[in-house]
Amino acid sequence: MPDLNLTQYGIDVNETFRNAAPATLYEAAIRLDPTAAIVDSGALRIGSGEKTGRSPADKRIVRNPESEDDIWWGPINIEIDEHTFEINKERAQDYLNTCDRIYVMDGFASWDPEHRLKVRIICTRPYHALFMHNMLIRPSDEELGNFGEPDFVIYNAGEFPANRQMKHMSSKTSVDLSFEDREMVILGTEYAGEMKKGVFTVMHYLMPKRDVLSMHCSANEGDDGDVSLFFGLSGTGKTTLSADPDRDLIGDDEHCWSDDGVFNIEGGCYAKAIDLSPEEEPEIYNAIQYGTVLENVVYDDNTREVDYTDDSITENTRASYPLDYIDNAKIPGMGGHPDNVIFLTYDAFGVMPPVSKLTPEQAMYHFISGYTAKVAGTEVGVDEPQATFSACFGAAFLVWSPDKYAEILAEKIRKYDAEAWLVNTGITGVPYGTGRRVPLKYTRAMIDAIHDGSLLDAPKETEPVFGLDVPTTCPNVPDDILMPRDTWDDPNAYDEKAEHLVGLFNEHFEQYEDMAAPEIVEAGPQSQTA
Repeated sequence: MPDLNLTQYGIDVNETFRNAAPATLYEAAIRLDPTAAIVDSGALRIGSGEKTGRSPADKRIVRNPESEDDIWWGPINIEIDEHTFEINKERAQDYLNTCDRIYVMDGFASWDPEHRLKVRIICTRPYHALFMHNMLIRPSDEELGNFGEPDFVIYNAGEFPANRQMKHMSSKTSVDLSFEDREMVILGTEYAGEMKKGVFTVMHYLMPKRDVLSMHCSANEGDDGDVSLFFGLSGTGKTTLSADPDRDLIGDDEHCWSDDGVFNIEGGCYAKAIDLSPEEEPEIYNAIQYGTVLENVVYDDNTREVDYTDDSITENTRASYPLDYIDNAKIPGMGGHPDNVIFLTYDAFGVMPPVSKLTPEQAMYHFISGYTAKVAGTEVGVDEPQATFSACFGAAFLVWSPDKYAEILAEKIRKYDAEAWLVNTGITGVPYGTGRRVPLKYTRAMIDAIHDGSLLDAPKETEPVFGLDVPTTCPNVPDDILMPRDTWDDPNAYDEKAEHLVGLFNEHFEQYEDMAAPEIVEAGPQSQTA
């Protein structure tokens, strides 16, 4: 594409490259970036610099009278004033003006044209342009020719630090967002995921204004057009369970649910690459090819073979590739209204059922809670789980308060007759250390039974702690693992552990009680000793 005049953004450099082809970006990266290499799969290996993950403590949102009443202010959404934002933007523009060449990537967020956002990325590293070439929806030549003015602009000057002496700055890194100006400024971090999540944050703000639910989830579709959503924090199986060879993948991470159905926000996937293998995750492994960006992986200088088990740079190694690199991807990334909404949790306490049916009120409660558990594992002999809660299974990206998203979710579940489920991929039997994780083949069988309707029609029993309707039978799953208390050798020990988990849930939910409706609060677990 021809060069783009950037003077309207305060940028005037010798060369600009707009929507450059991957081959052009490969050449530039190899020539200009000492961290770049082409590995044996044909993917471009790159280093993201000092930062190998997002910097949520350095994210700032401009406090403006037009939007300040909409925003869930606090540790997730930290304020910055308009003056400081403008100073940071000018700092980014000044740095960009020192560069010999600028890369511009114009693309779309949202496969649904009715809710599409035109996004412009302005950056200096070829890697960043290729990354967003993969992650945005790529316009056709005609669409690019008629692109016009973007709806949202990202100034990525991540090689240049923020001034830590400025008001609201907490480090040399600052990721600043203005909803009114529809601009984002990146300073002091070269981690590409900041751009992806910046676009997602904007969609998280704009879509609820249209009564469209923005969601941190994966989605797939069966042969009959039935759609399932998978919510879950890291380690719960969201990517694994949605990557079903018998179903089409709508997307792996960011979606919206409108009155017309579900649509993917992104044009690509950003998959974790640590311990990646062709046996365990063949779809992702096969997607690593020419055009894929591999972040911070370690490779052999001679053979160019990647060692996916090597975490010496970071455990957060990543692969970014276009959605159509997945064989069973659905293009365009859109589907009908979900038949099933599935919340995934890893309960290391051994308390929660492997699968249970949720009422709309319970769905709202567990959506707001966003529970999973992690084993401490930091000291020898420490095996007590640690509960983790992340509102809406993605608190780091929320803009409105969690109840806003939960209300829209419940409204759509009721309006479109979706079924809500809670699936525990964690420990069954007795607590961590002596129990075992629910075997993947059983979890897959439960998901299959959800999809074919047999679990909906199965007889159910209400367990007393969480008040969940638990199926007493499921095809290809032993009946004796379905009700958790029955799997413990000592039922009293189960009751004690369950009471502990109830306390953790209730303590966490106290912060939402004033904003949540009474029926949502009552849908949570109940103490059995009160």
